[in-house]
Amino acid sequence: MRFSDTELNEFVLEAVDTMGFDTLTPIQEASIPPLLEGRDLIGVAQTGTGKTAAFLLPVLNELSYGDYPQERINCLIMAPTRELAKQIDEQLQGFSYFVPVSSSAVYGGNDGPEFARQRQGLKMGADIIVATPGRLISHISMGYVDLSEVSFFILDEADRMLDMGFYDDIMQIASYLPRDRQTIMFSATMPDKIQRLAKSILNDPVRVEIAVSKPAENIRQEVVYLYETRKLDAVKEIFAGYEEPERSIIFASSKLKVKELARTLRQKGYKVAEMHSDLDQSQRDEVMHNFRNGSVKLLVATDIAARGIDISELPLVINYDLPEVPETYVHRIGRTGRAKKKGIAVSILGTFPEQAKLAEIAKYSHYVVQPVKFAEDGALVEEEPPKPKKLSLIHISEA
Repeated sequence: MRFSDTELNEFVLEAVDTMGFDTLTPIQEASIPPLLEGRDLIGVAQTGTGKTAAFLLPVLNELSYGDYPQERINCLIMAPTRELAKQIDEQLQGFSYFVPVSSSAVYGGNDGPEFARQRQGLKMGADIIVATPGRLISHISMGYVDLSEVSFFILDEADRMLDMGFYDDIMQIASYLPRDRQTIMFSATMPDKIQRLAKSILNDPVRVEIAVSKPAENIRQEVVYLYETRKLDAVKEIFAGYEEPERSIIFASSKLKVKELARTLRQKGYKVAEMHSDLDQSQRDEVMHNFRNGSVKLLVATDIAARGIDISELPLVINYDLPEVPETYVHRIGRTGRAKKKGIAVSILGTFPEQAKLAEIAKYSHYVVQPVKFAEDGALVEEEPPKPKKLSLIHISEA
């Protein structure tokens, strides 16, 4: 389905065309029509499926008609992290280029002048506020935030917000909103706690579910099996096989591992930056700026970068270590293959426990993996494990 076939108005369609989008993704095709009708909606979709546009475009379409209060907050979008709030705000700037709406991003990890800018935006009223729960609660507690005119309430990555302990904050924020509003919630998964939240804040919602827990089909998944001590060699050979892609992300299991790996790769001449929880917001912003502009080609990161980073030209993701939770694997590799571009995700396995993790990931994601032989004691077989050659690796295929 093409955007021109939807009920979106000419201003929104012009912005979509300018940004180079033509065909709707499945989540957009299923979500936009009921949202334009004013229905509440709960969408279940993985990262990288176009869900941000699925909720932004209908809201911009309605706000563009101008039938909403001036100098008031008309739409409130909640996101779990600063990175995701910034990403949504950046996409909002593009989609709203031809639409006369104002917006402001509200999140923590910044200095006094930035807090003052956020306060001014909240006091003056912006058509759309994109906020993290904790920072918005801080502003609300100071008495100058008026949410009584909000017509659109959107929660993105709701499951992650609940995992981060924001349930009470969300309910407190919702208590300040008018009951006559449109509520939209997107989540990558639908556990019981999300269903309880949906029942609390949504009214007779349409439910849209797209490829739950499955990586995007345009991501080719590969696995390298070898000894733990040869993982770094595998990284170098993978890069050689791709003739050093423009950008790539390596995920490691801990911030200590990230620091050590980044230091080693830097010593070997790679343009490397690291992303982990020890960095403050200004440092994270600088890292992402350098990664986007190409001065840094390789980002070594913990799972802090598994969500909320949207870079269209990111052809390669490497799992130096597999994550503990299968769902995190889907989010990690979802950094590549975005906007329908092809991507490759390579996982490097060096121990028997990692083979067990891969089996859980394959089960969770409905994929099958070519088996690997291990000795009875759980160690890798004595013969030399397969060496990666130009990415002629073991392929993960759909069941």
